[in-house]
Amino acid sequence: MRIEPTGEIHVAAPGSQEQPPPPEEPPRRKRRRGLLVGGVVLLLVLALGGASAVPYVSNRLGLPWAPNLPKGDEPSPATVNLALKAPNPSASAPTNSGVAGQLSGPAGNPALAQLTGIVIDPATGSTLWDHSSTSPLTPASATKLLTMSAALLTLDHGMQLSTKVVAGPTPDTVILVPGGDPTLSGLAPGQKSVYPGAAHLDDLVAQVKRSVGGSVRRVEIDTSLFSGDTSAPGWEAGDVPTYAAPIVSGMLDGGLVDATNEGSHHVNDPSAALLQEFARRLGASAGGTTTAPKSGKVLGEVHSAPITETISRLLQLSDNTLAEMIGRQTAIATGAPATFAGVADTTKRVLSQNGFDLSGVQLSDASGLSTQNRAPAKLLAQLLAVAAAPDGKDPRTPKLRALLDGLPVAGGSGTLAGRYGDPASSPGKGWVRAKTGTLSNVNTLAGYVLDADGRVLSFTLMSNGSDQNAGRAALDVVAAALRGCGCR
Repeated sequence: MRIEPTGEIHVAAPGSQEQPPPPEEPPRRKRRRGLLVGGVVLLLVLALGGASAVPYVSNRLGLPWAPNLPKGDEPSPATVNLALKAPNPSASAPTNSGVAGQLSGPAGNPALAQLTGIVIDPATGSTLWDHSSTSPLTPASATKLLTMSAALLTLDHGMQLSTKVVAGPTPDTVILVPGGDPTLSGLAPGQKSVYPGAAHLDDLVAQVKRSVGGSVRRVEIDTSLFSGDTSAPGWEAGDVPTYAAPIVSGMLDGGLVDATNEGSHHVNDPSAALLQEFARRLGASAGGTTTAPKSGKVLGEVHSAPITETISRLLQLSDNTLAEMIGRQTAIATGAPATFAGVADTTKRVLSQNGFDLSGVQLSDASGLSTQNRAPAKLLAQLLAVAAAPDGKDPRTPKLRALLDGLPVAGGSGTLAGRYGDPASSPGKGWVRAKTGTLSNVNTLAGYVLDADGRVLSFTLMSNGSDQNAGRAALDVVAAALRGCGCR
């Protein structure tokens, strides 16, 4: 069994329909007395309503709308004390012994099985607590921190992914050319996509109709942007279409069966579904795959939200499909093949070129679904520490800062929305922001927290061999302990 923290999925049996519950039987009533009392009440209401319309009566009764009602003094403005404050750069620095003392109990929980971890002070770059942090373990979805860091270090943050249509070989044929935008939406106007800011298929259809009128009879699709297998080494049977769509360059709404439900399963052939739906809306027939001419006339084009917004969304939802698609954009930008292997090699090369130690790192995908991935806790925490460093301290920080925007908030959003409700972890609610990672017997939490002195601490906690529920809860308690740290 494979588990990704994307929410519980309910799937109805094929062909079944949920039936509405039978209407409740109305309560039996006594016949006459209720009618009499109701009539008296109605007469009183009408009488008071009429009387209240008379200014004299309104004044005597002191009703709020009385014309001569004395006006009291305006109340003084209430004082509001904000609970959330910006990090305090002059706050007392935590010490190694203080952090170790704070974490010694929670980190020793046997529910964590094989635990590695590290706590770093981003203001100084110093390590405050280290528990076998250089030992590589399976990171699960925390792998996304590696691949999205490489993307942010490589791609223009304002980059938008394109989907266009070009003229085909005959006047009545057009070619759909996806540019790797998985968020292109097929929803009708007014329906809310799970991907805010997504481009809409209807806009593309309208542009093509304006360009060529109703003369389109055939639509073909060019999916050559990506190559190789559509699922990665280390993905188990059932991961596609349950936790990810087959990775191809064109799809609608992330390949989701239900485009309004982020926990939905995925379609089996996303590019075919896109082609058929586009052709249907144009009133044309769907052809096969082809290669578009590089000099073909562009008949229509739509663009995704900026890449930073897409990365933020995928980190919140732990969206595997989006992660794989963004990873391919990084590979393309560096001249590498848009394949699983190309993305893995690109990620490691980019991070290494930017000064990060890649010792022990093994990657088979961009999303973390693969059980073959390995990474040390130290690398994940260092990426986050650079992202959270003070302005002007590290030249890599401006590019990686966007990584923090997408981290789920403990007890509040994304994959941490349903956590930190237990008494032992509740002190971290609203204060811990972290990327989760969950597979069978794998639990990871990597992020940052503002401690009791207003000091930012970045951390990574990785547990392999642990039970899903018990291990995850134990990690939350460790991270919550950092929130209570005044660890001097």
